[in-house]
Amino acid sequence: MTQGITPCAQGTSLSQRAYHVVINTKQQHTTRGIVFMVLSMAAFAIADTFIKISATVMSSAHTALLLISGSFVVFVLLTLVQRQQLLDRAALSQVLLIRYVAEISATLGMVQALRLVPLSTVGAILQATPLVVAMGAVLLLGERMSWRRWSAISIGFVGVLLIVQPSTQSFDANVLWAILAMLGLSARDLTTRVTPVNMASSSLAAYTMAAAIPFSLVWVMLTESTVLPAAVDWWLVVGMISFGTAGYLMIITSIRIAPVSLVSPYRYSRLLFLLLLGVIIFDERPDILMLIGSFIIIAAGLYTMWRERQHTEIETD
Repeated sequence: MTQGITPCAQGTSLSQRAYHVVINTKQQHTTRGIVFMVLSMAAFAIADTFIKISATVMSSAHTALLLISGSFVVFVLLTLVQRQQLLDRAALSQVLLIRYVAEISATLGMVQALRLVPLSTVGAILQATPLVVAMGAVLLLGERMSWRRWSAISIGFVGVLLIVQPSTQSFDANVLWAILAMLGLSARDLTTRVTPVNMASSSLAAYTMAAAIPFSLVWVMLTESTVLPAAVDWWLVVGMISFGTAGYLMIITSIRIAPVSLVSPYRYSRLLFLLLLGVIIFDERPDILMLIGSFIIIAAGLYTMWRERQHTEIETD
């Protein structure tokens, strides 16, 4: 006579199966989130490379105009395809107006830096963005931070100084454009924390690009004789727009399907991609101080994220 399974044992088996299904699903989502984050960083690095190459055939102003206008069209179409609300009064809120200014500053600094500064150097300086965001959250948003995280941020800025080398004869003032881009991106990310939660990401991006278009037009009119460049390599334009928007979409997907604390550290893979592209395409040779500074920034950023995650878990418990 075969033995049957008691209701109690059967219930335990079902609960254990359900538990394992939930755990496996979370692990799969986390893995996918990490993959999307790394792919997004690779896409951004390739877009940066296209922008730098475009400097050989177009001015910075023309590059910014084509990049911003093209991105605006893509994000508008994406908002319509997703059937998200495009017209939103929240687009004129004070926090978003600040975000627009931050985006314009980041675009100006980024395009100029990619034109005038080695790709690897730009990538290294941009890695300080999470540190500045963490500091801004304390100073402007009232978030709390332990002395350990303050120490990590301070050490991270030492890494930036090693890269910039302001007190040496090799100092290049053009590196300040990269710092402007980093500060602009930090301000943009900081304001994103307090943007209206019901506003679609693609719609927010479309409004940001729309606000930057007049700036890029003024930049072109003040520095160039024609609105469009005499020679346009449309493959470069399509490349920087396609990879830039793809990177944006993948980073949003990553954040939505996996915990931010688990996928955020993989943002630093962008530096690796930029270093490789700089060496392979532009024959760049990063010096030892830049490599040491990059390591310090990444280590400080990872430690800051780890401490923030621990702090969040303690508050949750």
